[in-house]
Amino acid sequence: MHILIVDDEELQRSLLKGFLQKQGFQVLSAANGAEALQIFRHTPVELVLLDHRMPDMNGDELLARMKAQNPLVRAIMITAFATVDTAVKVMQLGADDFLEKPVDLTQLLQKIQEIQEQLFISNDVAIIADEIHTAQLPVRMIAESRAMKNVLSMVLRAAPTPWTILLHGETGTGKELIARLLHLLSSHKNGPFIELNCAAIPENLFESELFGHEKGAFTGAEARRKGVFEQAHTGTLFLDEVGELPLPMQAKLLRALQDKTIMRVGSETPLAVDVRIVAATNRNLKDMVARGNFREDLYFRLNVIEIEIPPLRERKKDIHALVPFFLNTFNSTITFDDQALSQLTKYDYPGNIRELEHIIQRTITLARGQVISLRDLPEVVRHNAGHDRSGKLNQRLAQVERQMILDALDDHDWVQTKAAQSLGISERVLRYKMEKSGIAKNTGKG
Repeated sequence: MHILIVDDEELQRSLLKGFLQKQGFQVLSAANGAEALQIFRHTPVELVLLDHRMPDMNGDELLARMKAQNPLVRAIMITAFATVDTAVKVMQLGADDFLEKPVDLTQLLQKIQEIQEQLFISNDVAIIADEIHTAQLPVRMIAESRAMKNVLSMVLRAAPTPWTILLHGETGTGKELIARLLHLLSSHKNGPFIELNCAAIPENLFESELFGHEKGAFTGAEARRKGVFEQAHTGTLFLDEVGELPLPMQAKLLRALQDKTIMRVGSETPLAVDVRIVAATNRNLKDMVARGNFREDLYFRLNVIEIEIPPLRERKKDIHALVPFFLNTFNSTITFDDQALSQLTKYDYPGNIRELEHIIQRTITLARGQVISLRDLPEVVRHNAGHDRSGKLNQRLAQVERQMILDALDDHDWVQTKAAQSLGISERVLRYKMEKSGIAKNTGKG
């Protein structure tokens, strides 16, 4: 990282230069604005440390000139007069931060390291964007927020490895899209991408879905069938909602991951498979391990690299880019006015990106004109039913659901099969909801 120090005090320049060189940075220095601009024009500089008050050209003017030449340059302003007005002004000019004299070297190093990490991340995101464009990959990533840029940076570094990756995030955050991107940036990109939603498979069919079966292996097995492991050979297998795997299948999945071989149901011949595994869940697998509902050895096998996908409420900067993206997806020429767009960013989206997509789809379908105003938005968005209101509603719904489960269990002497039937859900879903609500299996106590 090349750093340029601009300060008219020689002692200050020497102090900062010597300290930063010891930290491994490439450091240049200038005694005034004219000298700094000359260096800046001929040397690649990522970060400038600027004295705010200098005789020939102050830091504000110098920063403005540097930003005009290279808008991507980062800057820290150093001032002897740190006030709120000064801070606001230097930030408006494009400085990343400011420090008060005398400079705390530990604090300076921390701020520089934060900027350096941001530069690494921005570079990673640019590489991914270039790869998607150059290779004409069938994905589109929206990453205006720092949170999503962090995710993409991890994707770029993790994708080329052979390691198993665990994606964790709420429903609707885009885990499948990240899984596909991991596949397309990996050495398995020329192989198939196969997805299995573990929450949608009946428990008695899991083994067949994963490993396939031979003809006649069980009633209804009229022909040999490949499971998803065989289908994904030389490619990527995406196990969505992996927390829904029944315990007996967890052991068999673990064995397949360890041995890199599978065995079809009804066969005694092992088959070698070359598969990159990406798993995803919206549940806390570590808590499930503690409660005995998920195997610890499988958890560590899946969780070699974990990538946390942030909810939309933590990446609202992305909304401004997602809105035109979805409008283009729906081939719509309708636009949102500034007030409506602003209101969209105030809502907390418990359903995340999927909910935003549905809101836009509904709004443009029912719109009476070509410009969406505040009154055209759904009531829940228009009235800003954000985190507090949706949180209280979700809490109340969870309480009602918990009580219904307890009542059904009491009515059927805690026989879960009968309780599930009375509630109109499967026994597996009942067990999941009991676990989520903190209901002990035999006592009914939370």
